[in-house]
Amino acid sequence: MSAKICLKKNEEKRIKSGHLWVFSNEISKIEGECYNGDLVELLDSKGELLGTGFYNKNSLISVRLLSSSSITDLSKDLGLKFANAYKLRKTIYPERESFRMVFSESDFLPGLIIDKYNNTFVLQVYSAGMEKSIDLIVKILKEKFNAENIFSKNESYLRKLEGLPEEDAIYLGEMKPEIMNDGSLNYKINFEKGQKTGFYFDQNDNRFFIEKLCKGKSVADLFCNSGGFGLHAAKAGASSVLFADSSASEIENVKMNIELNKLKFPVDFEVSDIFDFLEKSVSGKRKYDIVFIDPPAFAKNKKNLTKAKKGYEKLNRLAMQIVNDGGFLATSSCSHHLSESEFIQIVNSAATKLDKKIQLVDFNGASLDHPELPSMPETKYLKFAVVKIL
Repeated sequence: MSAKICLKKNEEKRIKSGHLWVFSNEISKIEGECYNGDLVELLDSKGELLGTGFYNKNSLISVRLLSSSSITDLSKDLGLKFANAYKLRKTIYPERESFRMVFSESDFLPGLIIDKYNNTFVLQVYSAGMEKSIDLIVKILKEKFNAENIFSKNESYLRKLEGLPEEDAIYLGEMKPEIMNDGSLNYKINFEKGQKTGFYFDQNDNRFFIEKLCKGKSVADLFCNSGGFGLHAAKAGASSVLFADSSASEIENVKMNIELNKLKFPVDFEVSDIFDFLEKSVSGKRKYDIVFIDPPAFAKNKKNLTKAKKGYEKLNRLAMQIVNDGGFLATSSCSHHLSESEFIQIVNSAATKLDKKIQLVDFNGASLDHPELPSMPETKYLKFAVVKIL
């Protein structure tokens, strides 16, 4: 029989509206014995069932809800949710075999991310319950989704918040390179050297959008990672593309991906800190028709937000100075703690300081394989804006 977590009076409102997290300071008492990663039932102050979730006493998020009812068979519950998540992606991207298959809370699987690369499945596990259920997860992926390789590529910061060991594991097969297709282009993914799970699926739809702008244009893809934006620009007929990243291995990946797709176009590569690259480009009056900036998150928590805002403003201000008049800046932020309105304000402020006018041509979030829960602002994180510099 599951232990019961009882909420304080009036703490159930957010849960009833669809939020999936219960914080430690919202709990009045625990009935029965429960350990980290156990399934527990959540009750309101009157003793009425609110749902079932994973418990973790080491985390600020004490309960992550899986269901608004009782769960009698966890294997069945997880299997059904995996199937629903997969079906959604295949509805959106019927031709693709590589995408974000499970997006944590957004797929009602809190604390679990699964990126699918053909028959290789890369996990990020950020809840004690999902960690405890790993054998079950591996079994489902193997039996229902023909998984050949399953391993984790976790972000240690998020594991630390949950009190989980900061380690990765291979659960099935091996961690070997994979060639995937994003719906148009091929990429060789080196999981051992690559960032995050190997590829940033969240920008995928945005890469297709920028193709509309690139024909005959000079392009700079900064923080280029595996080269997604620049490769799509080249495919769309860009006159030249510069790829810049601080990681030499990522630049090697870009070269490999250009070859893989048999793309022929004038190309340059720079291994450099992007702020340094931009400052040198500004002083050297180096300019492009289109500039992409897709930096890592500057604010991993609220405490760093003020500093992060200054960093984003400086970055956008520098980037705007290397865009030709009438050209475009495609700028992103993956900091959840920075709101959409704050991000747009930062971009506008950068333009104002340069005495430039901008038009917002496109504003988007993450790709369609990253659904959001309207009840959970935490599931919305990526901001992608395309502005025309006048």
